[in-house]
Amino acid sequence: MPQDLVPAAIGFRVHSGWVAAVIVAGDLSSPNVVDRRRIEIADPELPGSKQPYHAGEKLPLEEAERLLQRCASSSTSLAKKAVGDCLDAAQRRGHRVFACGILLGSGRPLPTVAAILASHALIHTAEGEFFRNLVSDACNQHELQVIGVKEKELLGRCNAELRMSQDRLEQHLSSIGRALGPPWRQDEKLATLVAWLALATVGRTSN
Repeated sequence: MPQDLVPAAIGFRVHSGWVAAVIVAGDLSSPNVVDRRRIEIADPELPGSKQPYHAGEKLPLEEAERLLQRCASSSTSLAKKAVGDCLDAAQRRGHRVFACGILLGSGRPLPTVAAILASHALIHTAEGEFFRNLVSDACNQHELQVIGVKEKELLGRCNAELRMSQDRLEQHLSSIGRALGPPWRQDEKLATLVAWLALATVGRTSN
């Protein structure tokens, strides 16, 4: 890989079956967004792939477990390819993505599959973890350094690590949004912040 590529980081906000991805690079005090995209990580031709735990809720346990395995296998391949496509696109634009940030949920340990399927609240939690883990694994396969940040802790982490007030962070996000145009929703904003955090913290520890 060329050595003169500009270091960059990618941030992900994961949903059931899809991901908002943003790549940032440049000055740590005001990095630029060099790419943003929606990544599909559920095969539309595989029934239940977008919400595998919901799909397995009414199935016998063994059948539900087989469904989860099929969905995991399919989505693993899709996630790896999608992350690779992001890295290739960044490289063509003169950037080398070396780190990624992933927004996390509560982080509470999950019980067995049987216990999850018996609780609708746990089904939602498990699906979030299911897809976040797939994205994290895909990043590891591409040899990216990965940080995970609980979404509710993101602003506090950014304030501390980037040494910026919330007002300044929001002003910079607004300026990026004006320059890029829509879509510039909460997904893109939070993915930008976690990518920015990865760019700063992983880059600092790598030096």
